[in-house]
Amino acid sequence: MSENIEAGLVLSVINLQSKIQKRIGSALSAHGIGLSDYLVLNQLYTAPNQKVRRSDLAEQVGLSPSGVTRLLNPMEKIGLVKKQENPRDARVSLVALTTAGTKIYEDAQVSFKHASAALLEPLDKKELDEFYKLLKAVL
Repeated sequence: MSENIEAGLVLSVINLQSKIQKRIGSALSAHGIGLSDYLVLNQLYTAPNQKVRRSDLAEQVGLSPSGVTRLLNPMEKIGLVKKQENPRDARVSLVALTTAGTKIYEDAQVSFKHASAALLEPLDKKELDEFYKLLKAVL
């Protein structure tokens, strides 16, 4: 593959990312959350006991530890997540999903799925499968 094709492909992926953030973010705003909030809620929802170490959560959502703290503070204030101490190690703080966070996530998940389907509507099933395989190969 020539450098021009690779550079063009990367630019296209960046443009797709921007489109995803706008479309999905717009759908999630009806639930009072943004895409980053949704990603945090998703990680907590799928975690064992719906708890994750802050440092692990930062890595999972692609933020720095200070970035995830800045994101979690307002989420904690509105009751979507809560801090918990780690019973095994007081130096490690955990983030847990609250009942309200679970409800918001489950409602937002419906909007996320609809917006995702609308975004990828131009692709048929075979193209979606191939696109998914290609993305998994790069990731």
